[in-house]
Amino acid sequence: MAEWRIAPADAAHITALAACHIASWREAYDSLVPAHLLAAFDLDSSAITWERRRTDDRYRLLVACHGDDLIGFAAASRQPTGSELEALYVRAAWHGTGVADDLLAATVPDAPCTLWVLGDYPRAHAFYRRHGFADTGLRRTDPFTLLPEQQWRRAPR
Repeated sequence: MAEWRIAPADAAHITALAACHIASWREAYDSLVPAHLLAAFDLDSSAITWERRRTDDRYRLLVACHGDDLIGFAAASRQPTGSELEALYVRAAWHGTGVADDLLAATVPDAPCTLWVLGDYPRAHAFYRRHGFADTGLRRTDPFTLLPEQQWRRAPR
C-alpha cells in the first residue's frame, strides 16, 4: 500500500497546492529557470489560478497527500483529441517514489494525451518516455520562462 493517497483537489487543498507548485518549480528548475522568475511567484495569485481551474469542468485536478501534507498534484484539460497534461509536480523529497506515476495514471489513464515539457529537462523526458510519450517534433517558447519547450504525445493504449 502506498504511503500517499491520490484524490480530487477540493477548496481546502488550493493554498497547499499553490505552495507545492511554487516549491516544486524552485526545486526542479533552479538550474534552468532564471532566479528572478522563480522568486516572482506569488502564493495568493497562484491560489486564485488553481481555484479557477479546480472549479472549471474542463479540468481534472488531482492531489497527492501524505497524511496532511500535499506532496504533489497533476492537472489535465480536455481537448478535442484527448487530454493535455498541463501540470505534474511532486516535491523533490518524493521524487522516485512512484507518486508521479500514480498521479499521471489517475489524471490521464491510458487516454490520448499531449503535454509540453522544457526542451532541456532530461529527467522529465525520461519519465514521460517511460510512460509511453514521444516527442512530436513541435516546438514553442514558454511564455513565462521564455525557454524552449517540446510537445510530447501518448497515443491510446
